[in-house]
Amino acid sequence: MAIERGAKTRGRMARAMAGADAIEIKATIPDRQIAQALRRFKLTLRNDEERYIYFFDTPKLAMLDAGIIMRARRVVGEAHDSTVKFRPVDPPKVGDEWRKFPDFKVEADASEKGMTKSASFSMPAEKGLIKRVAAGKRPIRDLLTSAQKKFIVKTAKRKIDFDALVVLGPLRAHRWRFEDPGCPWPITAELWVRADRDRMLEMSIKAPAAQAACAAGGFMAFLAEIGAERDREQQTKTRWALSYYAAKFAGPARKARPAGVASGAKAATRRAGAAKRGAKTPARRI
Repeated sequence: MAIERGAKTRGRMARAMAGADAIEIKATIPDRQIAQALRRFKLTLRNDEERYIYFFDTPKLAMLDAGIIMRARRVVGEAHDSTVKFRPVDPPKVGDEWRKFPDFKVEADASEKGMTKSASFSMPAEKGLIKRVAAGKRPIRDLLTSAQKKFIVKTAKRKIDFDALVVLGPLRAHRWRFEDPGCPWPITAELWVRADRDRMLEMSIKAPAAQAACAAGGFMAFLAEIGAERDREQQTKTRWALSYYAAKFAGPARKARPAGVASGAKAATRRAGAAKRGAKTPARRI
């Protein structure tokens, strides 16, 4: 197997990984091979971790288009959490103040389409809160802690208009973490199922930044060895999921203003009130 190496490739991966603590290498499995892959690794609904994943965005997916992902995960029988993720990011521009939180991370997301650095910040969510938010009994803003909201403002230089967000989902997710003698890194498999029963299976590994080159090449070689075909329609799980649920809000009867942007009258009233109080103009919003 011929692989280019030499002066041209020296430090290539290290430069691509600069500022990231770890790498996650992901690959989606074509739908026609999902059943085969589950059998190959003995993955069943009896040995999975069942999750329900909710996303929060505007009907036009303005947040996703701006590189901001907000989600909540309800794990059956386990702890629940909420996450804010930015993708892509320039690691040196992400403040060090967030690293004191155990579930904050900067890592590289790699797939057969390329590599993107991301920063994500997760915090626990009290049990029952996600269901109440999804049912409209609690506002979406209640899912995020004050630290997460501050993280959004400082990292994205904008505030989120939570009143413009809608609940997208939930997706049912089945997650497995296992080992295989052919792969030196533990493997995570996650099967997402939409309301229309369309499915997506993603397999991934995580490795420290120093092992990025070896892990990326090794995992793809492992998938090739077990006969996993390349998914020609590969897309991120998030885009695949959100596009479907957001489409439910589309329709000719809706003549909504651009998602996440206050109407002229409301914006004018807000600015006038702020000026009267001597307040500063709010940061730009999504």
